[in-house]
Amino acid sequence: MKIVYVLDSLVNMAGTERVIIDKANFFAEKLGYNVYIITTDQNTHPVVYSLYKTIKHIDLGINFYQRYKFNRLKREITYWKLRREFKNKITNALISLHPDITICTTIYPIFFLPSIPDGSIKIIEAHLAKEYSGNQYLYTKKNLCFKIIARFLSWKTEHFVKKFDELVVLTQKDAKSWAKTKEATIIPNSLPFYPKEKSTCKNKQIISAGRLDEQKGYDLLIQAWKLVAEKHSEWSLHIYGNGSLKNALKETIKKEGLSDSLIIKKPVSDIYNKYIESSIYVMSSRYEGFGMVLIEAMACGIPVVSFDCPNGPSDIVTDGEDGFLVKNGNIEALAEKICYLIENENTRIEMGKKARENVKRYMPDIIMEKWIDLFNSLKQSNQNV
Repeated sequence: MKIVYVLDSLVNMAGTERVIIDKANFFAEKLGYNVYIITTDQNTHPVVYSLYKTIKHIDLGINFYQRYKFNRLKREITYWKLRREFKNKITNALISLHPDITICTTIYPIFFLPSIPDGSIKIIEAHLAKEYSGNQYLYTKKNLCFKIIARFLSWKTEHFVKKFDELVVLTQKDAKSWAKTKEATIIPNSLPFYPKEKSTCKNKQIISAGRLDEQKGYDLLIQAWKLVAEKHSEWSLHIYGNGSLKNALKETIKKEGLSDSLIIKKPVSDIYNKYIESSIYVMSSRYEGFGMVLIEAMACGIPVVSFDCPNGPSDIVTDGEDGFLVKNGNIEALAEKICYLIENENTRIEMGKKARENVKRYMPDIIMEKWIDLFNSLKQSNQNV
């Protein structure tokens, strides 16, 4: 079977990049599929995680990000030119490759990918909650004009999603949110690792990891940590990530007098070692597509405390058993549950054990079997048409 993934880049040390590469590697190494990854904005940057030797990576050199160096008018003109260039290049690439399956994970191709006559089955794979997909930067704005634009773009996105042969989402809630647009297949992300070693849950260290942007809610976590640090000054919180808000967050940490206990660190490729060194994972995201960091941390045997944001945490965490879910955005509740786990070591250790056991349902063999079944089903249906 020949499979093509289409996405913007494999540059960032983030969840989507890791998930796509893990799946591509599984298909190529375990099943012998011919796998191609086509990117638009890789440029000269190295691929962030290792690709299996038979996988072919093709970068089209579109580089959509270059439009941001211009003023608003020229930026829009440049975008439409780049989109036209992308359409021509991806059309030629797919017709030349003639894949069985083409999977889109980014916003740019959805407007024309289904119409490319390469004979492949077209799948769109959603990595963000529907209400934020492709327009998250607008939804986070308070300006009414931005919200109206976001609603229009969402309507436009829905219109083109309908044209795909299959929509795959990560959570039950997201499937429900797409129900009026298109019936979705739910296939969650799989674990990238399940280390033999696990956390003792006894180190006085808490961890969080993710991009330093508005979505991840680290501004809220800082405020929650201020409440925790007042009671438990001997504990520390380490945040692993880079992003546009890095300097602002560091300034807030300094202003709040938390520099000794709240430390922002660069992302690391061996993040599982950092989970194992920690005793609690905290996720403060305003929204998610799934929450890879939750299953990663749980695989390392640590309980989690998370906002019950859309979408993902409620699918992953069994509240009160392997972690805690609190009302989205409730800083006081987040701090309260962190303090509870700090103050109750036996409960913390037991929850960590439960987390490591419960998360086995995301093991790669289990999740990838769902993809294999979907591919076979779609191919069978396509042959019967």
